Amino acid sequence: MDTFETVEVLLDVPLHGTFTYLAPHALPAGTRVEVDFRGRKQCAVLVGGVANSALDPAKIKPLAAVFDELPPLPAALLRLIDFVSAYYHYPKGAALFTALPTALRVAQAARLADRRAWALSAAGLADPPPARQRARLALWQALQDGPQAMHDLRALSAQAPKVLSQWLQEGKAERVEPLCPELEVADGPQLNAEQQGAVAAVSDSFGRFQPWLLQGVTGSGKTEVYLHLIACALASGRQVLVLVPEISLTPQLLQRFADRFPATPIAALHSSLADGERLQGWVDAWQGRAGIVIGTRLSVFVPLPRLGLIVVDEEHDGSLKQQDGLRYHARDLAVWRAHDAAVPIVLGSATPSLETVANVEAGRYRRLLLTTRAHAAASLPQVRLVDTRLLRLNEGLSEPVIAALAKRLQKREMSLVFINRRGYSPVLACPQCGWTSGCKRCSSKLVLHLLQRVLRCHHCGWEEGVPRVCPDCGNVDIQPLGEGTQRLESAIQRLFPEARVLRIDRDSTRNKDAWDEVYRKVHAGEVDILIGTQMLAKGHDFGALSLVVVLGADGGLYSADFRAGERLFSLLMQVAGRAGRAEHRGEVLVQTQWPEHPLYLSLVAQDFDGFAARELAARREAHFPPAIFQALLRADAHEAHEAEAFLGRFKAEAAPWLGEVALFGPAPATMARLAGRERMQLVFECADRRALHRCLNQALPLLERLGRQAGRSLRWSLDVDPTEM
Repeated sequence: MDTFETVEVLLDVPLHGTFTYLAPHALPAGTRVEVDFRGRKQCAVLVGGVANSALDPAKIKPLAAVFDELPPLPAALLRLIDFVSAYYHYPKGAALFTALPTALRVAQAARLADRRAWALSAAGLADPPPARQRARLALWQALQDGPQAMHDLRALSAQAPKVLSQWLQEGKAERVEPLCPELEVADGPQLNAEQQGAVAAVSDSFGRFQPWLLQGVTGSGKTEVYLHLIACALASGRQVLVLVPEISLTPQLLQRFADRFPATPIAALHSSLADGERLQGWVDAWQGRAGIVIGTRLSVFVPLPRLGLIVVDEEHDGSLKQQDGLRYHARDLAVWRAHDAAVPIVLGSATPSLETVANVEAGRYRRLLLTTRAHAAASLPQVRLVDTRLLRLNEGLSEPVIAALAKRLQKREMSLVFINRRGYSPVLACPQCGWTSGCKRCSSKLVLHLLQRVLRCHHCGWEEGVPRVCPDCGNVDIQPLGEGTQRLESAIQRLFPEARVLRIDRDSTRNKDAWDEVYRKVHAGEVDILIGTQMLAKGHDFGALSLVVVLGADGGLYSADFRAGERLFSLLMQVAGRAGRAEHRGEVLVQTQWPEHPLYLSLVAQDFDGFAARELAARREAHFPPAIFQALLRADAHEAHEAEAFLGRFKAEAAPWLGEVALFGPAPATMARLAGRERMQLVFECADRRALHRCLNQALPLLERLGRQAGRSLRWSLDVDPTEM
């Protein structure tokens, strides 16, 4: 009997479990291979093997190819995927391929730049070029000092690639791994006592798992604490992972990190990179060449062999949660990684999530406070409410707001007008019959974008032209209702024709270099009034900004989502924190029709702890997270009754084994119709996390069977620890 090796592989398919193939010889776990799966060539990752299996080799397909241009994926990454698959009840293969760069998901060898350095062999050292060959002699002399990168050698001579290739063939040169550069740390601002205490506390926990909440008021210098901690980690030969919520933060942070650590290779990973760039950064981190990784949520999966510290900046931010496919939360996975690697993790925020606050109260996390602003001349801004119940608004702006903007213009100070709605107007309406511009594919309104003369859905992307008359009654006097950033831009330019106005939203920052231009204009003093959405609330430091105006905040008070108040308070605290970060005293004006609302009173007092205590008490009383644990079962179909019937059948068949898990629904999702599909949901709730997961483990086979019976027109998904209901 011939000997053979059967191996188990993971594939990027929506199926649980592994698949068996035949290998010509033993291969280590983590090896990328090519397989034939249902007639298609696909990339797979080997996770195990059984020598001399009793299975009939004739019935097992052989591996089509083995990709060995890179080492096998590390064991730490495979452990993380095991946890992710088990916790989020998601197919392990699909989870693994979500974690990999796009270039490693395809069935072909990865193309990578050769980052190895050039060095002289013993034969090369003994055979210097003649003096008349100046270019070759310059290269030989440079290589005598040790391995050199190609770009440094090319700077000496344009002939470097040709000469080195010749020397390589002659055995006079060789490729070697580059030496790690000496750590250089540029000077930064002097830390205050609170910052020094935070650095000392976290530094003492190096080498063991300890989650820290770094809670600091806006402008308190949290980033400076991160930089000092990163310097400590790098000095001990360790790597650092820094997660940020938005790509808009990355250019500013990246430059600050590069300035502080000029000799340390930094990998910046985000969705705007080309596939090749992302792969190179990912591999540089994996192979230990990059000392610091800065990236958005997907970067939580990047393998780091010498991981010494994890930082999650703005840990409360909703964009750290993936809302489709593998619905993971990067902050929570970062905590798991820190535990697995036995390293400290720092969660930073001025307005931490209530889940993190609850973990501090329970003693699982430790809290460090920064209560004052880092800039010596800066103080927290004064927050005032503008009661608009009896005020006439001019394009959404009250007289006190207009006067405050005029005052800042006169003093040559910068202002920010914040409204979390882009476009010209959130809806077009007919005052005669009540028609409004609804999306044909979603249960939402089409937003008027007047500059492009289109109505656009911000959920599914549907666009149509602006009607000249009401589609229902023919009235020619259809009107925009409410304000968006474009309408405010036009209004402010009319009110203050001398002002230099800059609008910042998703529409105005689509270009790759848009944020660089924003920073250039702001820091060059070329902007008087900024108009923007929540993109401006996240970590930006505009020193000349002294006035923040908040419009349209009341809408956040009407949401049915129990997290709406937490999100609104966090957003308002963050945007208010943009004001007064330098020598100018900051002022924040919030227009509202509910000036007595407790949320606004906490905002005026800038009392996050008081707000969080009341909100947590209300959550516990109502049995909402973090007092209990939830999972969300969503179903969508072309017709609502199909999705409702699927969930109803599941609920009926699951009833005997639910135990202490409560099941609520079926009910329409908050966005009941999205991209032409009707959405329904069931909510699992339980006070015991383990019991909830036991229930979900039992639910999966039932869901898969019911899904097959329902046919391809129905789709379902599980969301563990959902943040959007």
